[in-house]
Amino acid sequence: MIRALNVTKKFDNNIAVDNISLDIKKANVFGLIGTNGAGKSTFLRMLTGIIKPDCGDIFLDDEPILENEKAKQKFFYISDEQYFFKNATPKDMKNFYITIYQNFDNEKYSKLMKSFGLDENKRIKTFSKGMKKQLSIIFSLASNTEYVIFDETFDGLDPVVRQVVKSLLAKEIEERDLTPIIASHNLRELEDICDNIGLLHKGGVILSKDLEEVKLGIHKIQIVFNDIPETLYNHLDIIKEEKRGALSTLVIRGEEEKIKSYIESINPTFYESLPLTLEEIFIVETEVVGYDVKSLIF
Repeated sequence: MIRALNVTKKFDNNIAVDNISLDIKKANVFGLIGTNGAGKSTFLRMLTGIIKPDCGDIFLDDEPILENEKAKQKFFYISDEQYFFKNATPKDMKNFYITIYQNFDNEKYSKLMKSFGLDENKRIKTFSKGMKKQLSIIFSLASNTEYVIFDETFDGLDPVVRQVVKSLLAKEIEERDLTPIIASHNLRELEDICDNIGLLHKGGVILSKDLEEVKLGIHKIQIVFNDIPETLYNHLDIIKEEKRGALSTLVIRGEEEKIKSYIESINPTFYESLPLTLEEIFIVETEVVGYDVKSLIF
């Protein structure tokens, strides 16, 4: 597990990260969401020990990350702008990573290079942005680290490659308890992969939630009433409501069975329960704490 405790970082008079505390569980996909300038990259650089917090502490499996070679063996970091040695080929970089990561899997590397159609003898500087990101992902998986940290890594990948990468991550999680940490400004990009998500705004975490836990407590119901009962708002904790003609769409907080039991007791003309999107969940949760997520993310 990675644990950040009261972490703050300033550059001159600008607060890039403001008193962040959060936990990242093992073998879960953690999504770090926020607009450009929200503090995601700065936080990840502290998470990987590249820069030092002004105050606060970060631990990886109960060990401090800063200046700790043993802890750094456990993760692979893919920055937004990947760095490769000048005029290097993938083969050159592979030979470098073999000296850094004790569990580097050469067979996995070769298999992934073939799957992605990349030439290990071609100079990386001739690769497109998407190809460079694919190469970084290959190195991260072949390194067999316990954690992989992605900073806007899906940005620049086409939709097919994104799904391939997500499938590869799911396979690695199942086989060896990999923990991916993915920073993105795009909430929809992480819709189908994350178990936990933290929302950054102006350097601080305004929300950190387990998605399944959230989904169990918030429900979306479409309903058509003969007559809207006066007791509706007394019995249901309705946190959002939209009407289109006779059709009402309600987002309701509470236990699903109790909600359905009450709705059935008032004999609506029609009702059905719909799945909530990640976007809808965060809109609801951030509005509760006084933010408009649509203006922060989309």
